[in-house]
Formats: sequence, structure tokens, C-alpha cells
Amino acid sequence: MFTAVMGPKFLAKNIGFQNTAGAIKHQAVALKIQSDQTIFHNCQMDGYQDTLYAHSQRQFFRDCTISGTIDFIFGDSTAVFQNCKLIIRKPLDKQQCIVTAQGRSNRRLATGFVLQNCIISGAQDYLPVKASSKTYLGRPWHEYSRTLFMQSQQDDIIAPEGWLPWNGNFALDTLWYAEFNNRGPGAVQTNRVKWRGIQKITAAQAQQFTAGAFLLGGQWIPSSGVPYTAGAGHGNPSTRWSRGIVRHRLGTPVDCNKNIENRSWSR
Repeated sequence: MFTAVMGPKFLAKNIGFQNTAGAIKHQAVALKIQSDQTIFHNCQMDGYQDTLYAHSQRQFFRDCTISGTIDFIFGDSTAVFQNCKLIIRKPLDKQQCIVTAQGRSNRRLATGFVLQNCIISGAQDYLPVKASSKTYLGRPWHEYSRTLFMQSQQDDIIAPEGWLPWNGNFALDTLWYAEFNNRGPGAVQTNRVKWRGIQKITAAQAQQFTAGAFLLGGQWIPSSGVPYTAGAGHGNPSTRWSRGIVRHRLGTPVDCNKNIENRSWSR
């Protein structure tokens, strides 16, 4: 069982969501969201494969921690992750780790994932196996998959290629993947894949994918009281987090293998 959010204008603060199935159970969602104008602030989502199913509609994540192994942020929402920490956990033997699997199926859809001012790092149990179980920024779940990493810290766990195919040549010409002004040893572009769908964008283009423009966030985020950067900003979240360890700073997280219907709320 997992937590599902369906009503519009859902706001969650200071709460954890966890699927305790473990890596051995493979796909195990902790949180599924298909609610428009949804906000998660200072929340934690823990799992392994498919931790966060950002299914659809507009979603804003601020100061959250999300952990997992394979495709642990996936779906076809229009989502911005701002100042979040993404933690790679130890997978099963011979498995690779992938942060995102965005699922846009039509080039006309305005959906996509934007990860801005985030940190991508490894949990303590992952670091000893990072050479054999490489981590990639994303892979295309559907044909027009769209993902942008901007102004984010990428630790040395990111494979030099950056992105991973889904299956053979599927979607490599039609996906839209970009990196803009990232930092850290994992952000070096020298050996990145050269697929047709890989984009080189300008500052003006990056601005179109900020929370203010991509989510029309100015119309609904400020009234929530949640911290919000509308544009590119200049934040450096690496100074705001202790590094390397998944910390349950929210107390006991929700166990998504139990009945948690009454642990969520909407405004």
C-alpha cells in the first residue's frame, strides 16, 4: 500500500512517506501524486525503486529529501523540485541507479521534471558500491520524456555519461534532456551522451523552466507560505544540509505498507 494524493491544492509539511518493502521487492511506490497545485515542503520520501510517483498535474517540492535506487522519481507531472536532496541508496547486486524516469508521451504536453538547486549524493551504504552500481540522472520512460537539472550539486556518484537509455535506441531522438549551470564532480560534461535529444540551453531558455514560469507558481505557491524562488535564483543548498547520510529529520516516517489514510490532509 502507498499514500495517494488526488484532491487539488494539497499541502504537506514536515511529514515522511516510506515504503519498507526494500530493494528485493523491486517496484514499491511510497507516494503517488495526481493532484493539481500540490506542495510538499520539508518532507521526506524514502524507498528504493519507484519511490515517488509524480503522476500528473502541477507539483512543487521545496526542501524535501527523496531517496531510492531505480527511477525513484517518475511519472508525467509538471513538477519542480527546489532545494531538495536526492539520496542514492544501495541497490541489488548488478543494478544501476537512476534518479528520474519522466513519462511525457506527446510532444505537445507541457509536462516535465525540473530539479533546481538540488543535491544528488550517495547514502553511506551506497558509496562502497558506486563504481559497480553507477548512478544516472535519468532515462526516458516514454517517447518525449523531458527533464532538466539546473544549478544543482552533482557528487562524484554520477556516471560520466550522465543519462541512461531505456531500451536500445528508444526515445533517444525524441526525448528532451538538459543540464544548466550545475556544479560538482558529477556535473562535468566532457563525456556526456551525444543523443539527438540532449539539449544545450541558454539562460533565457532555463528561465522558462523555473517555478514561476513552468508552474505559473506565482498564482498559487506564495499564498501557501512555503518558501519559493520564482526564477533562476542564486541558492546553494549544499550549505544547508549535512551530507552523505539519509536523516529522518521528520521523526517517524509514514510506513506505506500499512493503512495510512488518515496521515494525509488537504486544504
